[in-house]
Amino acid sequence: MIHALLDTNVILDVFLERHPWSVDATTLWQAKVDNLFVAYVTATSLTDIFYITRRHAGREKAWHAIQFSLDQLSVISVGINELELATTLEGSDFEDNLQIACALRMRLDAIVTRNFSDFSDNNIPILTPQQMLLRLSEDN
Repeated sequence: MIHALLDTNVILDVFLERHPWSVDATTLWQAKVDNLFVAYVTATSLTDIFYITRRHAGREKAWHAIQFSLDQLSVISVGINELELATTLEGSDFEDNLQIACALRMRLDAIVTRNFSDFSDNNIPILTPQQMLLRLSEDN
């Protein structure tokens, strides 16, 4: 079974129904619900998800997004080891480096994101939601 980190943008695509990306993101979320893969989110992403969802859809929807994420996704804690590893990675965006560091620490199989170019060279496959769906269909 594939274990993959869902980047913040993919989760926001689901909750904020951001078209056209929400189609693949929602299909991917359903694949997780159907137990076709194990999906992870970093603890730091949850704060971003709350903040952005509250700004765009209101406080009630933001709390719903957090609760639904906690119910459906495995949460990766972020500590000093992940933060320090993130500072050593090649990428120019600390938040993306932290996503990579968490995925590496957990030995995940992939990171799923729409910001493919923001994730620099590393030792973990970076997939778009569409690529992840294709991989899941090939595996099943």
